[in-house]
Amino acid sequence: MTRHNDLKPANDDDVFEVGAPLRTGRLDEILGFHLRMANVAIYQDYTAAMGDIGLTQKQFAVLELIAANPKVSQIDIANQLSMDRATMMALVNRLEGRNLLERQPSPVDRRRQELLLTGDGIEILKQARHIQEQHELRFTSRFSAEELEEFINGLKRIYADITPRTQQTD
Repeated sequence: MTRHNDLKPANDDDVFEVGAPLRTGRLDEILGFHLRMANVAIYQDYTAAMGDIGLTQKQFAVLELIAANPKVSQIDIANQLSMDRATMMALVNRLEGRNLLERQPSPVDRRRQELLLTGDGIEILKQARHIQEQHELRFTSRFSAEELEEFINGLKRIYADITPRTQQTD
């Protein structure tokens, strides 16, 4: 619970000065704040790195999942990435429009759409993997191998077995 005094500066010296860095207050103790700030840093670097080939993080993830699971369904990928069906459909439409993947009806269940990479999709994924490796190194190199393994395992514990209340489309 916020107390009235928590919202006032202790004295006139604590008043914000224009141009000075902001104090983070209680945000510094909030895990979600730090995850968000790390996500922003990674997102901005990724976007700049992939600018020439125009591949978003979600698009890259979809191509990787298709490469690892040929003939996977749109729904299975949407579930893996915690995306709603409409967002997944739009994303697949964009990738198909760029001739990076193709859909085909399942021979077992005609309602199911199977996804396969095209030749162009394979080539762009090769390029994207190289770019992504360099992008990843800019962040992972800040940790020792042991620290990185522990950090990733900690992050996995945050999202393991979690069913999102709402699925966002960012």
